[in-house]
Amino acid sequence: MNHVIRPDFLLESAYAEQIYSSVASLPVIDYHCHLEAKEIAENKIFRSITEAWLGGDHYKWRAMRMMGIQESLITGNATDWDKFSAYAGIIPYMPGHPLYHFSHLELDRYFGITDPLSPVTAAAIYKKANEILARLPARRIIEISNVETIVTTNDPLDDLRYHKQIASDKCFSAKVLPAFRPDKAINIENAGFAAYLGRLAATTNREINTLSDVRNALGARFRFFVDHGTRAADHGLATIPFVKDYEALAEQAIRKALAGEPVSRLEADAYKTALLVYLGGLYASNDVVMELHFGCSRNTNSLMFDRLGPDSGYDIIRSETGADNIAPLLDELERRGALPKTILYSLNPADDPLIGTVIGSFQKQGVKGRVQQGSAWWFNDNLPGIRRQLRTYATQAPLDTFIGMLTDSRSFLSYPRHDYFRRILSDFLGGMVQRGEYPQENLSFLIETARNIAYNNVKEYIFGVRV
Repeated sequence: MNHVIRPDFLLESAYAEQIYSSVASLPVIDYHCHLEAKEIAENKIFRSITEAWLGGDHYKWRAMRMMGIQESLITGNATDWDKFSAYAGIIPYMPGHPLYHFSHLELDRYFGITDPLSPVTAAAIYKKANEILARLPARRIIEISNVETIVTTNDPLDDLRYHKQIASDKCFSAKVLPAFRPDKAINIENAGFAAYLGRLAATTNREINTLSDVRNALGARFRFFVDHGTRAADHGLATIPFVKDYEALAEQAIRKALAGEPVSRLEADAYKTALLVYLGGLYASNDVVMELHFGCSRNTNSLMFDRLGPDSGYDIIRSETGADNIAPLLDELERRGALPKTILYSLNPADDPLIGTVIGSFQKQGVKGRVQQGSAWWFNDNLPGIRRQLRTYATQAPLDTFIGMLTDSRSFLSYPRHDYFRRILSDFLGGMVQRGEYPQENLSFLIETARNIAYNNVKEYIFGVRV
């Protein structure tokens, strides 16, 4: 049997298999992703597996470039078959890479294809996948994936028309909710910041000249999002900012930025601190979860950025993440009664132990895992990365507080990543019993913990529904 994905895939003990059997069929709550609500509303049909797989997936683009594939076969105008063939041609040479597992999990789940992808099997797999995909629109993929809720990532200026359209369709059972992501109004050092504030002013029908104006405009858009089901807000930051006496410097920063003058790092961090503290208070008062993603340097290849734009595969792990600012930022929020439920994601795994200790300092009676570390993110979303994150989390916090996996993906075919995570989680827990680190007699508690991490915790933490 030449199957890549066998029933016991990644499960190295009978205990792991038993735990996995209890979580395998649980619904999926994808609480952070980059799917387009428009494509769900319109029930998009993909013209080929190439479009579904390679259309916007810079994970795959990076791998293809590293194998020397020409850019025309990655982001260029080559045919769908030629692009797919190029990707299939590198897969056998990627042992240990998460794309090897992700690709085969997806082929198995959606197309019943169990043969390894390679230049030898590429043509047959391409033909079969395309035949099935023609009958597999976006909503059907979501249904097959047993997805209960999808949380997309949306700019404050989004009118959320497609979320409204989906919500009004009683024939589609999955919920599709927007997350509030005000990066363009917060990352003051980025090009286009002043122009963005102009659009924010027009959308909210007000002038923006001061820090207070920015706060009020973002507050208005946030309330609009809450009215349309928002339960989470996400922030993408290069580094975690914190300036103790931030108000005057933040005011200075906004005035300089609007005048087209350069803003210093200290001024920028003061501005970001001021907005995060303000927004944190809004999130806390509306029981909206705050997610902080940080530790990434983006668009590091300037020539390719000029050619292809952002999100094209040229982002990297950052060594300087501002992790030392997490505690003072959370403390400032706490002192003001403005600390919401918070999830911390650093792209640099060296921050994991620090995050593990910080979260223990900002808990709250009656809230399970009020502040917690997020799942292994981006370059860490792989077999050793997920195992490392689980191990570090478990050494610093009760593992049962963790809200588990998300796709963080632009692809509708990415939902088997939840199964991947559940297998790794089950093996992590089952391995403790196998090695005598946890008593077999208490296996039921590990099963309960696995079910909580896979589904129950996120449902309660973000949506307030206790299972």
